[in-house]
This record gives sequence, C-alpha cells and structure tokens, in this order.
Amino acid sequence: MYRAMRWIVRLALGFYFRRIERFHAERVPATGPVLFTSNHPNSLTDSFVIGASVPRRVNFVATVQLFRFRPLKWLLTRCGVIPINRASDDPRGMRTVASTFEACFRALERGEVVGIFPEGVTYEDSQMREVKSGAARMALELEHRHEGRLGLKVVPAGLTYSAKEIYRTDVLVNFGEPIQAADFLEGYAQRRKECIHKLTAEIERRIQSLILHLPQLEHARVVAGIKRLYLDRLLLGHGIVHEPVSPRAEELLLTQRIAAVVERVYRTQPERAAAFAAKLDAYEGWLRRLKISDEYVALFPEKTRLVGRSIGWAAMALLGAPIALYGWLHRLIPGAIVEWAVRGFTQPGKRKAQTSTAAITAGIVAFGVFYGLCVGVVHTWFGWPASLWYALSLPLASLIAYYYMRELRRLVASVRNTVVLLRAPIATRRLLAMRGELIAEIEAARGEATGT
Repeated sequence: MYRAMRWIVRLALGFYFRRIERFHAERVPATGPVLFTSNHPNSLTDSFVIGASVPRRVNFVATVQLFRFRPLKWLLTRCGVIPINRASDDPRGMRTVASTFEACFRALERGEVVGIFPEGVTYEDSQMREVKSGAARMALELEHRHEGRLGLKVVPAGLTYSAKEIYRTDVLVNFGEPIQAADFLEGYAQRRKECIHKLTAEIERRIQSLILHLPQLEHARVVAGIKRLYLDRLLLGHGIVHEPVSPRAEELLLTQRIAAVVERVYRTQPERAAAFAAKLDAYEGWLRRLKISDEYVALFPEKTRLVGRSIGWAAMALLGAPIALYGWLHRLIPGAIVEWAVRGFTQPGKRKAQTSTAAITAGIVAFGVFYGLCVGVVHTWFGWPASLWYALSLPLASLIAYYYMRELRRLVASVRNTVVLLRAPIATRRLLAMRGELIAEIEAARGEATGT
C-alpha cells in the first residue's frame, strides 16, 4: 500500500509542481533510526514532498483530525501515518500523546524513519514559527531508554516553496547535517528539561539555517524587493556561490546572503536601512499605480528587445492554440472540480497553506476518474492502440494548455507594460532613475559586506 501510494503521490507532485529539488540529499542516513524534523509551511503537502524526496519509508506524525474520516483513516494507517492529538485538536485528549510517542518509538527501534513537524502548526507566510519540544523529548527519551546506544539521528530539513498556492511552481528540500541524539544525553536523568531545551534549540537553529528565516516582517519585505531588483545580477555574476548547486538551491543561498546584509545594515545603520526601505516603497508604489512590473522597467532601455518579446509571445500564442484548445477541453470538468475542492476544503485563514494539498488530493481523483472515462469511451469506439495514444496525449496536452494560458496572460501583460512605458516617457525616466538609485545602494552595501 505504501509503495502504491508513494508512486501515486510522486506522480501527482510531478504534475502540481514544476520541479522538486533536493539539496544535500546525501546527508540522509541510508540505514538506522532517523527522526526527520522540518518546518511546516504547506500542510499535508510537506509530508508528500519529504516522503517523495528520500528512498526510505517515512512514518509521519499527523493530526488526529485526519483520522476522523474512516476511508482516509484506513489509508493513512496502512501508509504508516501516526496520529497525534494536539491541544488545538482536543485539549482533553492530550493523554493520547503518550501512545503517539510509543508508536514512534516502536518504528524507530525497528530502524525505521519517523517524520515530525516540531512547530506543531502550518501557516500562510514563510516565517518559521517557534519549535516545540516534542521532537527533542521523543529523541532523548528513546535514546535514554537504550542508554545512548540506539544510534538515533535527528535530520533537520528545510522546505522552501517559490509560491506554494500556485500551480507549477518549485520546491526546494534542503537537508541538514544529522544530529546525534546521544550527544545531548549527558545528565538527562537529573536535568531532563535542560537537555530537552538544548536539543530543541539546536533543531530550531538547524532548520532556520536551511531556509530563509527573517523574524522581522519589515526585513522580509526589503529582502523580497532586493531580490526582484538584483537577484539576476547575482545569478549571472556568480560572485557569492562557488559550489555547483541546483537553481533553487542557488537562489536560496543568495537570498540568505542578501538577508544577512539586510540584517547587518538594520542593526548597524538603522537610519540608512529606513531610508532605503522608504525609497523601495516609493518605487514599488509607482509600479502599482501604473500596473507595471520591475522586469519591464529594466528592459525599457532596450526597446527593441521589449517589443520583440511581445511579438515572440504573440507568435507562440498563435502556434500553440490548437493543442491548447484540445488540452483545455479535457481539463475543463476535472479542473472545475479541483477549484471547487480548493474553495470548499480550505480555511480562509490558511488558504495558501492548504491549497496545494486540496488541489493534489482532488486532482488525483478528478483527473484520474475523468481521464479514465474518456479513455474507456475511446477504447470502446476505436479500440487498441488508438486508446493508448489518446491516454498518453491527455496529461501532456493538459500541461501545454496550462502553460499556453499562462503565457497568454504574460503576452497581455507584456503588451500593456510596453504601451504604458512608451506612452509615459517622463514617468518611465523617473522609474529608471529610482531603480538606478536603489541598485547603487544595494551594490554599495554589498561592497561593504565583501570588503570590495
């Protein structure tokens, strides 16, 4: 059952996400008991992504609320998912946490892998929440029972989604160096809370190092603005990252360096940081009022390239129309079911965090059933091998249809941006000047940070 569900989930993840990148996957032990600890920005999808990213079977700990639907309970139980009753689920039922720990202990004692999200909640933004002590308590209690000889390793993992609520975006799974639980056992019998606190702090620190962690929302907004303005230059320059890494991992490393410089400037030169943030606000305010993007402002000095991009997208729109129409006719009904499921089964306060889970789950059912019916009808009418080629064409045509509509929207935006910039030369020159001042400030801060 686990292998079958793993295959189905991997297939579904491959359709929902454009790319899932693994960074430092070699840090995951091939054998022995392992406790995965990860940030939790994207509901049940986080479990899907981690489970699909490692070759070993992972027994995840999940809220007991998922087990209240009998068919889902049957499926989750056979896939090794262990229920936990959090205080937010039922404050009177916290005694069941002990049974959850025992279930995890049995799996780890068999040399298996358990996955836990120690923040205890999922959330809308990308800011990591406080790590609870459950993972550390579990690791130390089990290792203490075995007098430090079990060899349990706590492997931190950082999940970074480029846009978790948007179809066909990227995910990075960044694995950290394993932590030997036994290293934190000294004095555990006498100073249990102290040891648990120490390991919890280490788990939190390790996870934070694997993602972009910015406690101050103001700093996060400035880092995002700098990325839009300057990340392409850093990617082209290769001035910071010197190791061969995947694109999403390289972006994370560069963003972490940007964040470090921002934090340093806010700490040592708060007035300079505030002035830069005000300039960035003014620039982005102009962009919002004119309804244009920074990408097109940057391209404006190369007017031929700006116009050529619009013409190129127009040609692609014309050539791709027949295939896109074929794909959209076949995804219209299942796509509508998925949208209905996302609206109906996500909570308003957690919609971003729950969208991918609802879309993936509903997509497996809706597209699987609808495409199966279509193939059955074609096979009845035309037989083999026509039905085989028809079945193979459906997923590809569906993806082409999606990309076609996305590029068509980009074409409309490209034409509009080009017209606005060409018809408002004074505003365009002002935007270019503001953009140049911001980039000069960024380069000056970067030079101070690197000593160049």
